[in-house]
Amino acid sequence: MSWWPCRADFLGGAVRNPGSRGGGGARELVGFAAIGLALGLGYLLMPDSLALLTRMIALMLLVMSLDLVTGVGGVATLGQAALYGAGAYAAGIASARLGIGDPLVMLAVGGLAGAGAGLVGGALVLRGEGLARLVLSIAFAQVLHEAASKASGITGGSDGLTGIAIAPLFGLFAFDLWGRTVYWLAGSLLLIVLVILRALVRSPFGLACAAIRINRERAETLGVRTRPILLRLFVVSGLVAGLGGALSAISTRVVGLDSLSFILSADALVMLVIGGTGNIYGALVGTFVYVLAQDRLSALSPFHWIALVGALLIGVVLFVPRGMTGSLGALRYRPGAPGRRLR
Repeated sequence: MSWWPCRADFLGGAVRNPGSRGGGGARELVGFAAIGLALGLGYLLMPDSLALLTRMIALMLLVMSLDLVTGVGGVATLGQAALYGAGAYAAGIASARLGIGDPLVMLAVGGLAGAGAGLVGGALVLRGEGLARLVLSIAFAQVLHEAASKASGITGGSDGLTGIAIAPLFGLFAFDLWGRTVYWLAGSLLLIVLVILRALVRSPFGLACAAIRINRERAETLGVRTRPILLRLFVVSGLVAGLGGALSAISTRVVGLDSLSFILSADALVMLVIGGTGNIYGALVGTFVYVLAQDRLSALSPFHWIALVGALLIGVVLFVPRGMTGSLGALRYRPGAPGRRLR
């Protein structure tokens, strides 16, 4: 018997025993197929909004990275934009300053930069507890923001980093003005990351992270080295966020200080709350709902859209406190519900 009784399934939000079997693999395949179908429908039904959809995918990677730290590891942070911005600036600098135009290389550079920022930021944040941890995460992001602002010769400062040139993908598929190539690159990257994260959170490492979140003191008593494990989780989180930042740089071909801003970190947290924590679909749904609402409401009411988005968030917190997907999972696996089995 496992010594932690249950965990939140990062792919389905259901509470179940880690040793249970059943149709989990089939459900995951259906979920991945549904995401692939959604990507195809987005391409067919919104051909003029591919830039918006690509931006959503980049932000989905950011929110997923936040969910890794908060939903899986139980570490609260308000500086996740630091990891996203590190990836964006690294990819942008590689292209604009070093002449690297291969999009796959830029993604690799951005991911590594995000992982490095996650290592440094995680080492700093994990030294605090409670509110001090939140302050440290904000301070780390602000330091990177100020460094990017002052190093204008490299980063472009407040004017932003421009001059990013992207070579054709595999030497065959050019990045056109309609954003078709970058959209499919983004969709493929999202699916690959989902598969990898699924394997990660089901691994002994992922289960150890869940154990730390559920009962850190008990995990330490049983010999789990909590800080090194959480630090590795920060590195993985930084890798995912850095890929999102690099994708944003490739898509927009400009990197600004907003990619390191506290507002972006707060927006990522809002998206996660809307969708539901500890649930990878929550990150996807929350990002889609928030960004789409932001885009549509700002067009309908340019002067009051922020208040409307705030009303949406209040409604979610009051009526679906576990987020959209989390509340659905709770209904499905409520006591006495058909199909609920713990083995």
